[in-house]
Amino acid sequence: MKVASKQALRSRLRTGVLPPLIAFVVFVGIWQFGVSLLNLPPYLLPKPTDIMKAAVENRSLLLSAVMTTAMESILGFVLSVVLGVSGAILLAASKTIERGIYPYAVILQTIPIVAIAPIIVIWLGSGLNAIVAITFLIGFFPMLSNSLIGLNSTEQNLKNLFQLYSASRWQTMWRLRIPAALPYVVAGLKISCTLAVIGAIVGEYIAGIGGGKGGLGFSITNAALRLQIPYLFACGLAASALGIAFFLLINALSKLLLSSWHESEMKQEY
Repeated sequence: MKVASKQALRSRLRTGVLPPLIAFVVFVGIWQFGVSLLNLPPYLLPKPTDIMKAAVENRSLLLSAVMTTAMESILGFVLSVVLGVSGAILLAASKTIERGIYPYAVILQTIPIVAIAPIIVIWLGSGLNAIVAITFLIGFFPMLSNSLIGLNSTEQNLKNLFQLYSASRWQTMWRLRIPAALPYVVAGLKISCTLAVIGAIVGEYIAGIGGGKGGLGFSITNAALRLQIPYLFACGLAASALGIAFFLLINALSKLLLSSWHESEMKQEY
């Protein structure tokens, strides 16, 4: 059994880790030597080594910016999850409420965030509160929409079974519809967690630097104004890494919640 598990682990490494790792090494190599061969100046396109050097030289500032943006992203993300799922449960409980309120949620989603961000700043002031509000608005609709679709997709035969046993509307909701909607909720989490990083950075552009400490949005703006292009790339890559880290955490949560019963995660176990 141990030999089989080791072979399975090696097979997963070969099929799941090696291809993207090889592609990354080839891409970075082409970037490094291509820039050198073309003799491009660092202010147009820095080499990966230049970006690494800038990140190391400004590591304390970069780490502080990443932590600030991460805090803003987490706060906005948690708020979007709580209110998005709660709103979906409320809408799913009554078709009348859904028909009355859901169109306005769609309208809110279609309004560009840069158009309403100044209003948020006027209401909440610049800094952390406005940034978290902007992050929440960007991540709210994916959570509401995916959760509502999941709640409305419960199999009708199972609903009929609950009715047969005289289950109340809320018993059906909590014991049937919400568990059945978990795959859709997780899908919304995967979308919203990456949008949270984008929302935090956009919020920093518009609403200030985030509670007195500059996040990645502030660092990117500052580096662009000073033409610190390698550090600008380092900030962009740090933002990407932060989004990837959030996605991997949600993906691990997805496996924890769904791997024992839902086909989407069970297939990945083979």
